[in-house]
Amino acid sequence: MTIKHLLSLSFLLLLISQTAFSQELLKGKVVKISDGDTMTVLDSLNQQHRIRLHGIDSPEKGQDYYQVAKDYAGQLCFQKQVEVAILDYDHYKRAIGKVYVDGLEVNLSLLKVGLAWHFTQFDQSEEYALAEAEAKLNKMNIWSLKTVTAPWEFRKIKRQQQRLKAK
Repeated sequence: MTIKHLLSLSFLLLLISQTAFSQELLKGKVVKISDGDTMTVLDSLNQQHRIRLHGIDSPEKGQDYYQVAKDYAGQLCFQKQVEVAILDYDHYKRAIGKVYVDGLEVNLSLLKVGLAWHFTQFDQSEEYALAEAEAKLNKMNIWSLKTVTAPWEFRKIKRQQQRLKAK
């Protein structure tokens, strides 16, 4: 391989690595907590951004611990300045990201206290898996229940019930 090819390859690898690790950073104040894994952040230009917490899924309205998860997220960051590392956007045009308040990652905190499931469909991190496993082991919050239904299963059941009702 010539030096020209090596330089081209090096440049290409550098470009790919920078793109893979680049992410948008949003700073603002949390002005609304929709539920345990969704909130609204107001930036310095008074633009509202709906944020869906990456890698977790908290109880849905109608599920045990829904209000506890919502209240916990609110205690951590409502009316506080946060930083959001935006990783993606979903089909509802919400930013998908990791939310930090005073250096604490809110996503991970919800997992650690047993108020969210690790959403492995969208995240494969060992850190999140271990946080959920420890909360389960210690029977914290949702994991203290005899039977638990993951939010994505709860939503699926609700959709099926609505389809049956519509017939």
